This record gives sequence, structure tokens and C-alpha cells, in this order.
Amino acid sequence: MDMTLERPREVSAVEAVYSEHGPRLYRSLLAYAGDIHIAEDAMAEAFAQALRRGDELRDPERWIWRAAYRIAAGALKERRQNPVASLEETYELPDAPGWVMEALEKLPERQRACVVLHYYADLRVRDVAHALGTTTPAVKVALMRARRQLRTLLETSDG
Repeated sequence: MDMTLERPREVSAVEAVYSEHGPRLYRSLLAYAGDIHIAEDAMAEAFAQALRRGDELRDPERWIWRAAYRIAAGALKERRQNPVASLEETYELPDAPGWVMEALEKLPERQRACVVLHYYADLRVRDVAHALGTTTPAVKVALMRARRQLRTLLETSDG
């Protein structure tokens, strides 16, 4: 019987990001895209690319968040350009009222990403900027404009 203790395996930076941010990233992608398939694919692809790059990534957390959102944005753009391919059933975020999701979908992509990351994923403004590769003032402006537009959209849908 071998009594040698195994050394604990080192957790890679990408695995650490997945453990710490995976659920929040997934929820924010789902709120952003409004489609479970796009959210799952974007998250899986972002982590797969990060794993392939390995130690080449200087800031895996930031890279993965940006990549996931860019992949989701690309999938949404492809869906708009090829609506026939998107006829299969899509899923809405189950815990958000449909009218809120409809209003979010009407926002420009950058504003929608800022709103979802800040309010749904519960990131601070500077972390939203970090994830999207922009500046804190730019995120503040996007949030201000998004709130204004959402207020208008939601007030008109109230009747």
C-alpha cells in the first residue's frame, strides 16, 4: 500500500476565473443575449479559447469577460442577419419579467451590456469598464443613457 500523499494540483488562472466568476458570467450573458443557447455557447467558447491560450493571457478574468461578450454579440448579430436560422425556440431569463427583457432588448448593445453587468451581475462600474475594455466614465454615460431610455420604454409600456 502506497502511503505517499499526493500534492494538491495547482489551479490554473482560467480555472480560478471559472470557479469565481462562472455563474455570474453565465447569468449576465443570459440577461444580455436573452437566449440560453447563445449564453452557453459564448461562455463555453470564451473559456475554451482561454484554456488554449494558457499562460499567454496577462489578465484571464478580463479577457474571458470581454471574449464572452464579444462572442455573444457576434451570435446576436448573426441572428439578426440570418433570421431564418433563429426560428427555433429561444428562452428568456426565467426570473426577469418579460416586459423588462423586452425593454433591455431595445437598448443598444453597449448600453445593454453595461446595464446587465452592473445591475444583474452586480459588478461595480469600474469592473464593468474592465470587463468591456472601456473607461469608467464611458460606462457611467452608457448607464445614464440606458436608465433614461429604459424609463421611457417602461413608462410607455405601463400604459
